[in-house]
Amino acid sequence: MELLKSLFPNLTELQVSQFEAIEEHYREWNAQINVISRKDIDQFHTRHLLHSLSIGLFTELRSGSKVLDVGTGGGFPGIPLAILFPEVDFHLVDSIGKKIKVVNEVSNSLGLKNVTSAHIRAEEVKGSFDYVVSRAVTRLAPFYDWIEDKIDHSRFTNSGFYALKGGDLGEEIKAFKSAYKDAHVTTYDISDKLKDEFFETKKILFVN
Repeated sequence: MELLKSLFPNLTELQVSQFEAIEEHYREWNAQINVISRKDIDQFHTRHLLHSLSIGLFTELRSGSKVLDVGTGGGFPGIPLAILFPEVDFHLVDSIGKKIKVVNEVSNSLGLKNVTSAHIRAEEVKGSFDYVVSRAVTRLAPFYDWIEDKIDHSRFTNSGFYALKGGDLGEEIKAFKSAYKDAHVTTYDISDKLKDEFFETKKILFVN
């Protein structure tokens, strides 16, 4: 928690208590519905909590905005970001029903009022959102095809798609730029903010 408090010095007591409780809730539900590998659950704070929150180290999701988390799995990055940005509404979707059950149970246990969820494919989501977030669901170009028309760029200058990705992304970005010539891609190295070995090859791709 000391690292979290240093990274996000304006956390309220409620947010601190939610971050303190989140791992235990995931451990309880993961024992019943396995959505996180044993290796990763033992590295929960680094590989899930901090990785999800890294988006908040590079941009601020604006108060009153709407976020769509596509392929959320058990709730990443959506649930940690919902704790960090309580004035933002998050809609978490996944095509696997048991994962959405975990999302619902954990968000309810944490008392999150700004999280909704649906067992649905990205292409079937209705409405528009100021931000779309996702964690390594698939290659950038086909993924963007699913969500491009769901992003409202009119309200905030930092609106767009934030993708948590890893590894060598040069060819993937090149293919995306070839397919979407009007889109702009900014790459952020998470290791600039988080010094753990896990983040050495981890990046955030911002598409707007």
